[in-house]
Parts: sequence; C-alpha cells; structure tokens
Amino acid sequence: MEYIKTVYVNKPPRLNEPYMICGFPGSGYVGKLAVEHLVQELKAKPLIDIYSYSFPPQVVIRQDGTVELMKNSIYYWQNDGKKHVSNSNNNDLLLLTADAQPLTPEGEHLLAEAIMDIAAELNAKMVFTLAAYITGVFMDKPRVYVTATRTDMIEEFKSRGMATMDSGSITGMNGLLLGMARLKGIDGVCLLAETSGYVVDAKASQAVLKSLLELVNMSIDMSSLEKRAKDTEMIIKALEQQARRGGMGGIVQEQFREEQEKDRDRELGYIS
Repeated sequence: MEYIKTVYVNKPPRLNEPYMICGFPGSGYVGKLAVEHLVQELKAKPLIDIYSYSFPPQVVIRQDGTVELMKNSIYYWQNDGKKHVSNSNNNDLLLLTADAQPLTPEGEHLLAEAIMDIAAELNAKMVFTLAAYITGVFMDKPRVYVTATRTDMIEEFKSRGMATMDSGSITGMNGLLLGMARLKGIDGVCLLAETSGYVVDAKASQAVLKSLLELVNMSIDMSSLEKRAKDTEMIIKALEQQARRGGMGGIVQEQFREEQEKDRDRELGYIS
C-alpha cells in the first residue's frame, strides 16, 4: 500500500472559506515557482506536511544544511481585509507546494484524495492548480488557458476573455486534484501557462500567477518573480543563439516554431 503520513505543524486556525492554491514541480516548474512566490510575499505560515512512500527515495538538503524527507507542504494566510485584497475578497488562502510528485499512479491518486480530504476538512471554497501547457518552443508572451469542474465557471471565464480548453488531458497531480475535487463537491480550476518545457520558466510562472490573482481579486509585489522572468529570457536567448549556431539544432528549433504557429488556433491536445 502507498503509505501517506500527514503532520500538522501548527494547530489549524479558523479559516474563512479558503481558496486552496497548488503548485507542484513539473515542466518549467511553472506552478511551484508561482506558489512559492505567494508563500514568500504573503509571509504565509506553515500548517501541514504530507509524506508518502510514493515520493522519490531521497532526501532534500535545506538551506540550513539539514536533510529532510521529500514532502508536500500546506501553508495558510489569513485575510485581514487590508492588504493584498480588494473589498470584494474576504477569503483566506491555503497554499500547497511540493518537493516532488508521487512516482506511481496509485501514489498520485491516494495523495490527491488525501489533499482533497484536507481541503474539505478546512472548508475550502475552491481549489486551484497551476500548471504548464507544453508548446515545445520558447514563448515571448506565454498565454494562459483555463479549465474547471463546472460549465458555469467555464462560461464566466469566457466572459472574461480567457482561453478555455475543450479537449485533451491534464496529467499528474494538477489534473487528479481537479477530478477528485469534483467527486467531493468542491469547485476546481486549473490554470495552464504556455512553456517550452526545456527550462525553469519564471516567465510562465509570472503569467499564470497574474491570471490567478485576477480571479481571486488579489495583488502582490511581483518584482522578484519579474527578475526571475528576465533571467529566463536571457537563458532562452542564449539557447536560441546556440541552436542557430548548431546546424540541425537550429533547423529543429525553426521547425518547432513553424508547427507552433500552425497549431496556435487548433484544439489543445495532451497536457503534462
């Protein structure tokens, strides 16, 4: 059996219909960077650590030099109605970030159910997962796509001018959490930012976080993430220059670009 251990780091506070926002490591680290930026800027407090036999068999070395088993961590932020929010927002936040996703399908399903049980226990109003839409090419201005657990939510997103999905699949925890949320009667939304899938993409993280903040009527300082996005641009430019000098590498890159332009308005396909 895939063992899961949940440890409360602090006593659960009384939260007001919190939004749960999840960022897992994956392609481009899109969601993980975004949620970690939220944790940092909001000075969110640790609440729960989740351990599982299905995580990779290794330990993480923390900044203080100590080692720790891989885990998922949930933080909380309580809305005082004064900072970071508009007058229409009185929801608290649960912020989930992770060292890893499970290695097995069984582990993913069990972890998704455990996380959604926690969300239900803490009276979460809605669950957001922040993910990557892999294009295979570098994007100057990543677009953000959205999908959800209810059709009326989709219609609302369309009325906002957001690009919605009507086909394909979302793999891993970003998809399973939404499916499990729907089973448990909790609203769920997945925001996916375009990324090449080749580099840690702070630009895509910035794009997906901006979309999230608009949906939950919040604002935070984005300067440190903007700096990382500029660093991403420099890395991408260096890779493109190297590809152009590399013969076949440059040809392959141009082919990717041509295919991307052809596919921009087609149905969305497989998401990971």
